[in-house]
Amino acid sequence: MRALRRGAAVAVALAALAAVPAQAEYADVVINRRAEKEGMPPVIFPHWFHRIRFRCRVCHLELGFEMRAGANDITMAAIAEGRFCGACHNGEIAWSPENCFLCHSGRPGLKSGVRGGHQTSGPGRY
Repeated sequence: MRALRRGAAVAVALAALAAVPAQAEYADVVINRRAEKEGMPPVIFPHWFHRIRFRCRVCHLELGFEMRAGANDITMAAIAEGRFCGACHNGEIAWSPENCFLCHSGRPGLKSGVRGGHQTSGPGRY
């Protein structure tokens, strides 16, 4: 019941967002290599939301994310096995993959890539 209410709240929030012109926060990463092909909206990954909490090495060395947007072959199976996003999004550290639309929140047709600024002059120089 709790998950159903949460899902309904997410649906209401997404419907409200649909009325707002598409915008991306600074350096959001659109991940759509597989999402739309598999019937889901593209993933919007708030890179800087994560970057202010973790050093680059956590995701790019320890979790295996390539440094180039669109280069990662991320599957839900891999996430469910605790790889990529699933290392933290496991229901203990951060929300679990069952909350699909918290990540799959992009509008249809978005191409994989970085939206917003993508020039920082390198780690630690911004």
